[in-house]
Amino acid sequence: LTAVYFAFTGGHTAEILRLLSCLSESYCPRHYIFADSDKMSEAKIRSFEQKRSETFSDSQFTLHRIPRSREVRQSWTSSVVTTLYSILYSLPLTYKLKPDLILCNGPGTCVPVCISALLLGLLGIKRAIIVYVESICRVETLSLSGKILYYFSDYFIVQWPDLKEKYPKSVYLGRIV
Repeated sequence: LTAVYFAFTGGHTAEILRLLSCLSESYCPRHYIFADSDKMSEAKIRSFEQKRSETFSDSQFTLHRIPRSREVRQSWTSSVVTTLYSILYSLPLTYKLKPDLILCNGPGTCVPVCISALLLGLLGIKRAIIVYVESICRVETLSLSGKILYYFSDYFIVQWPDLKEKYPKSVYLGRIV
């Protein structure tokens, strides 16, 4: 199964790598996508994959950078433009990768790729399963990415019971990261 994962500086990258440590090697090759402005995730991913290769001999992964869809404190109006640009940039990448699974956990970078994957599915090219795991730090409200992808993901996982009550489509599994 070809899988796409998202990373973003700080907690999101740490959370996604913790999730990946529980997955089997059948999710291979792995494609990591992160914002071109992210300077820390690449080193964390390479270190994770190096350790993983000690257990699994055929560890295949690639790293991909895309334009960030929204900067912190960026105005909503300009966010529309940068998100559209990120979607246009993501479409050829998503078409090339044709993932079976997209696992994401909150960074805004995941929204353009998920939208690109949805478009590929609507066009009958390739349908990807989208699994969104809301960050452990989101106790009472969803992140902006979560509010968007709640309606489009195949599986929407929350880590707090209060969120399950507010968002009935979600799946509560307890703390998973």
